[in-house]
Order: sequence, then C-alpha cells, then structure tokens
Amino acid sequence: MTEIAERQIVKPVSLKFMLGDLRLFSLEYETLVIDPHGLNRAYNAEPPGPPPQAPCDVVLLRSCPVSGPLPRFCWSRGWIRYVPSQYQRYYIDLSSTFDEYMAKFSAKSRATLIRKVRKFAQTFGAVDPPVRVYRHPAELREFHRLAREVSRRSYQERLLDAGLPAPDGFRERLADLARRDAVRAYLLFAGDRPVAYLCCPANDGALIYQYVGFDPEFRAYSPGTVLQHLALESIFAEREFSYFDFTEGEGAHKQFFSTGSVSCADVYYFRRSVSKTCMIASHLATNALSETAGRILDRLNLKTAIRRRMRLQQ
Repeated sequence: MTEIAERQIVKPVSLKFMLGDLRLFSLEYETLVIDPHGLNRAYNAEPPGPPPQAPCDVVLLRSCPVSGPLPRFCWSRGWIRYVPSQYQRYYIDLSSTFDEYMAKFSAKSRATLIRKVRKFAQTFGAVDPPVRVYRHPAELREFHRLAREVSRRSYQERLLDAGLPAPDGFRERLADLARRDAVRAYLLFAGDRPVAYLCCPANDGALIYQYVGFDPEFRAYSPGTVLQHLALESIFAEREFSYFDFTEGEGAHKQFFSTGSVSCADVYYFRRSVSKTCMIASHLATNALSETAGRILDRLNLKTAIRRRMRLQQ
C-alpha cells in the first residue's frame, strides 16, 4: 500500500461479482482510492474526474457525495466512468443528548428497543446487558482476541468475507489508533461469552461504523440491535464526536438508527481498453440479474427467508 496524498491511497481493490448476498468471484486491481469522507460535502451532478497524473489504470472515488442519479456507464476523456452503486449514506448527529436522540423514535419503536435490551439482560442473568468499551492500546488487543471469537462464527465473515481482520498488522493498526484516541470498540457479553462486536475508527470528528458482527447462535436475542443501542448510549455520554457515520451501503438497521442521510455513489474510472469494457459489461449484467432476481423474490415474499436460510447454513 502506498500513500500518495491525504485521503489518496494506492492499494489493491476487488470488484466483486455478487448474486444477492452470495459472492460469485472478484477481480482485483491496483487502484488509486480517493475517499472524500465528510458528511457535509456535496458535489454537483457530475463528480470530479480522475487526477491528471493518476498513477494507476483504475481510480475509485469511494462514497462520493452526489446531488442526483448518475448513469451507470459513460466515456470520460480516455477513461470509462463506471458507477456500480448509488445509495443513501446514513449517519447519526451526536450533537444532542441520548434522551433527545431517543425521542426521534416512535413510542412503539422505543418500547421495542427497551424490551430487547431488557430481554437480553434478563435471559443471561444480569441487571443490565454487560457491554465493555475499549479505547486504549492494551484494551484493543484484548478486544481483538475476543471479537475474533465472534467473527469466526458470524455470517459477516463466513458468508460475506467481511469479518474482523485477523492479521497481526490489523491489531497493530488498532493499537496505533488507540494511541491517538481515534477508535472505540464495544463487546456485548452473554455471561462470560462475547456474542457481538462493534469496532469504530474515528475520522474528522466522526465515528465510523466499520466492523460489526454477532454470533448467529444468539440471533433470537437481537444482539446486534442491543449492542448498537448501548454503544450509542455510551457515545452520546462521551460528547467527543460530532457524527456516527454508517458509511456506504444501505440497510434497515442503518436507516432505523440514523438521524439523516447523504446521497453518495462509488465512482470508478478505468483507462479505456477492450478488456476493461468487457469486464464492466459483465459486472453490469451480473448486477442486473441480481436486482431482477431480488425483485422477483420480493414479490413472492421469499427474499428474507432465503437470506436467513443461507446465513444459518454457513
């Protein structure tokens, strides 16, 4: 990995060919990744192009704020611009108190959240659900050891290849972030057993929702929701951060807990070539097939059931 400039990094990036939640295969390219970050940034309808002296044949503007829908594919001065995904990037404004934040929920939603938290605590013989907060280097090493136990069992790792990284280098990165007070991590316990984790690096006053997972054996007790609720209570109490950033991708969990959203897109630029054009066409076709299959399963009320079955089989 090579640093080029602030928020510009050359590193391998995999373009995944997905059918729903199932990854078919991926193609890896050395890529100049430009991360705009910043929830208050916005571009015009057209995002910026690649830098004039881009050191790679692939440039990615990750989670780039946009003002409206973009075409999936177009030519751009010797480059192919490809936009495989556009989405709402959800966030939580942390400027209020936790009680004021909870007031945004309907009475029914608040009652459901509180009931899930109490059920978890009572089921495992505690007055309050035992959540531990980790922020110092030694604590982060212990967090990593325990969270890896959960990650190995989670569908995020087994199905989506998106668990908590295992290598020593990642542990050292966490320790470095902790030395700069730039990370918060949380573990939810059922007795002495860790069952859900949340690991959030900090950037520009925002906590980043980056690594999350839970033990599927405890799915009936909503460990992810319980941990999210209790972690937010701790985050609001700190008053150290401005936003909780759910980053790219949508989902019911993010939308439910959020207080707002920004329209974003992942914008790729590929230097023009026949092979890149064919690859993009194949990726477009795979995405179209996945979206069509998803709509059909939705109409048949089968999508959620199939996704649940796939997770249980992992």
